[in-house]
Amino acid sequence: MTPARTGSPDSLRLALGSRRLRAGLAFVLVLLLVLGLRLFQVQALDLDGMAQAGLSKRLTTTAVQPIRGSIVDANGKNFARSVERFDIVVDQRLSAVDEFRRYSDELEASEVIPMEQGLAELSDVLDIDEETLRAAVLGDKTFNYVLKAVTPEVKNRALAVKIPGVYADQTSVRTYPDGSVGGSMIGYVSADGKPQEGLEYALNDALEGTSGSRTFEIGGDGIRIPYATHEDIPAEDGQDVRLTIDQDLQWFAQQTIASQVEEYDAEWGNIVVVEAETGNIRAMAESTTPDPNDPGATPPEKRKPNSVSASFEPGSTTKVITLSAALEQGLITPTSEFELDNRYTVGNQTFKDSTEHKTEKRTAAGVLAKSMNTGTVQIGEKLTKQERYDWLKKFGIGEPLGTGLNEENQGLLPTPDNWDDRQQYTVLFGQGLTQTALHTAMVYQTIANDGVRLAPRLIDAYIDPDGTEHVVPQAEGTEVVSEETATQMRKMLETVTEEGSGKSGELDQYRVGSKTGTAEAPSASGGYDGYTLSYAGIAPIEDPKYVVVVTLQRPQGDLYYLIPGLSFQKVMQQVLNANNVPASTTKPDIYPVDY
Repeated sequence: MTPARTGSPDSLRLALGSRRLRAGLAFVLVLLLVLGLRLFQVQALDLDGMAQAGLSKRLTTTAVQPIRGSIVDANGKNFARSVERFDIVVDQRLSAVDEFRRYSDELEASEVIPMEQGLAELSDVLDIDEETLRAAVLGDKTFNYVLKAVTPEVKNRALAVKIPGVYADQTSVRTYPDGSVGGSMIGYVSADGKPQEGLEYALNDALEGTSGSRTFEIGGDGIRIPYATHEDIPAEDGQDVRLTIDQDLQWFAQQTIASQVEEYDAEWGNIVVVEAETGNIRAMAESTTPDPNDPGATPPEKRKPNSVSASFEPGSTTKVITLSAALEQGLITPTSEFELDNRYTVGNQTFKDSTEHKTEKRTAAGVLAKSMNTGTVQIGEKLTKQERYDWLKKFGIGEPLGTGLNEENQGLLPTPDNWDDRQQYTVLFGQGLTQTALHTAMVYQTIANDGVRLAPRLIDAYIDPDGTEHVVPQAEGTEVVSEETATQMRKMLETVTEEGSGKSGELDQYRVGSKTGTAEAPSASGGYDGYTLSYAGIAPIEDPKYVVVVTLQRPQGDLYYLIPGLSFQKVMQQVLNANNVPASTTKPDIYPVDY
């Protein structure tokens, strides 16, 4: 049987084509739907962050540097300050064009500028020859310096050229308006702004501030897109630091000690001025001090503040501690009597005075006035070894100073169990221990302040950028001796000035209490190769305001003619006059020196 035919070949081909057409149409519709969904994702939802990725490529972030805080004196005069400057920098990839479009500030007009013309204009603005500038601007670096530390005016002119990829980073330049005045304690910063020494280093956390940032969009032509996405995180400027130092007095003291060191051909010298009632350091002057604007001009070993970093045997200025202790414990009175030969032997140890003399009858005040080692040992041996040590510690010997300077030296005071047979007595007159000039000043501050020892105070306040002050309080003082003992000691010190070794520091209008000191200076080989001379004084002694200590290390010449009291005289007179301290209206009140 022949099967039935379902259709002609033409109808079969037509049906097959129709099905293919419908399948193709369906495929196109599905493809359009997928593309539509993808377009919706990209343009509306941006699920894959493509828009953000594009934005990220256009964003540039630059650091915003804080302005470093100033260091000022007690009256607000600048020791150190930072001035606003800008580094001209470039992303060389963006400047790799033959020409660029420069828009007006109002974006209403533009002009096409050949790169060579732009480089020529920028060369004139920055005062850099074109070849040097071309090497700095053109290349493949993402960041390169063109010129550092230009003024805001130069920065504005440079950016007005509008070379693609050329920007300005805010920075600052550290300057020291008064040069070497206070240079050893102020310290300095390096060329890249890193603190190196002194207060610049010690107080860096307060001074440096916190960096910020600036983020903005860059177009394909390397020009910042106006009104586009940007974010500014402002920098937090550093705090200013106000010191207790009087800049004018600091300058005067530096000139004075430098002159005497030169005259005596000494290794170094310094002068410390302390306010008796507050512990404020008003001057801390070195004979040689660096100019922080050019620290390399001063040898490294001469850049430190010797007033707090150089420790030495003080000599007879320490006799004040021995006599104060004996007075406080009731072992002597100022007029206690001592019959003294030129030599005194105790415990197989013999001590002698600096000059030969026959038997003398001296009061305790006379022992101090004539700076007699023999009498000092006789008085001091009334104290036990432990008491001698304890009294030295009470007056701050061997203790940290706490000025904030990293260069501080707390000195050396061995414990009594380490004292040999001789050292147990030499500590009574300032040998066998070491201290700095500031330690000495604070011993005399204690006597001047009715027996209350204060911490030396160098930093007065931290000041926020908005002007808010954070005053550094003076720590509570420590009563070392009674007011009565301190009063007696001041009278004994005035006796030294009037009848003893302190005559060179006398002032015409003010009563002065003082003590001199002489000690051998140790050499590197272990012996001694010179002397350390000191003069410590208080004025006016009837109402103490200031303590001045002068130190000379290894002066050359006959000791009899080397007189640190002359520098004391000049500086004490200056500080009293500058602060309008009334002249003394009473005559000196002294004890008898002999009987």
